[in-house]
Amino acid sequence: MARQIDDVFQALGSATRRRMLHDLAGGPKPVGQLAEPFAMSLAAASKHIKVLEKAGLIRREVRGNTHLCHLDPGPLASAHRWLSFYETFWTGRLDELERLLREEKGTIPASQEGDDT
Repeated sequence: MARQIDDVFQALGSATRRRMLHDLAGGPKPVGQLAEPFAMSLAAASKHIKVLEKAGLIRREVRGNTHLCHLDPGPLASAHRWLSFYETFWTGRLDELERLLREEKGTIPASQEGDDT
């Protein structure tokens, strides 16, 4: 699990690969079509696709000479769960900061500490 999530974050670390994933959300695409917006060679696009495949984010289907790429969003769920912990953590911290700032400005009385009003 830890290795897979490392691979997912490594894959997402590239703007090119994030754009490829975004493009694949609209449906399967051949490697050439994924490479097109970046004006890159098929060899360069293939390197990006291999990183995405290693992370399990896409799968490649070979049809004759065409390599068709399909999005597999499953591993993104693991990354989302990992990030959700920090979303909850930071939301709690920011809520506490807001409460302290309001208290300091006098917009809420200190007696309402911890109230959700």
